Amino acid sequence: MLRGKQKRQLRALAHHLNPIFQIGKSGITPEMVKGISDALEKRELIKISILQNCDEDKNEVAETISSRTRSEIVQVIGKAIVLYKQSSQEKYRKIELVR
Repeated sequence: MLRGKQKRQLRALAHHLNPIFQIGKSGITPEMVKGISDALEKRELIKISILQNCDEDKNEVAETISSRTRSEIVQVIGKAIVLYKQSSQEKYRKIELVR
């Protein structure tokens, strides 16, 4: 569970990130969850864009992806979701969270 300071730190780091996944009409597919999980393992912090043709609520989408990838929701703002998960491999760990 992330604390307030940690979320602020991650939001600042995510501000300049471009979304690497888009969720559209087809919703959340198992392949997409696998791709997001792999991206989180290598990058730790990612941004996902929700397209206008997505029928699901953005908060429900964020919760679903977070639970399926075992990641933390940093922020849901507008049509963007920011997720964080510490990498299990030491070589991919780039983000040092404040205590």
